[in-house]
Amino acid sequence: MCFSLGGLLYFLIWLIVVGAVVAIIRLLLPYVLGMFGIAGDLVMRVINIIIFAIVLIAVIYLVIDLLSCLGPGMPRLGR
Repeated sequence: MCFSLGGLLYFLIWLIVVGAVVAIIRLLLPYVLGMFGIAGDLVMRVINIIIFAIVLIAVIYLVIDLLSCLGPGMPRLGR
């Protein structure tokens, strides 16, 4: 994926899917933890930090992948 209209479409779809998955996880997490008897605020905060870190790692990977399109000598990541 490089800088093109197709790339922009892919990026926007990716953002919508990631946002929806994170919202669903954050919505269902208190219910699931309550079923197991773990309703602690600390556990919710830790899980939210982990989700946030995973999303940021994915965003960084995507940005680096886009920047690799700029130069012909820059290697692509895993593709």
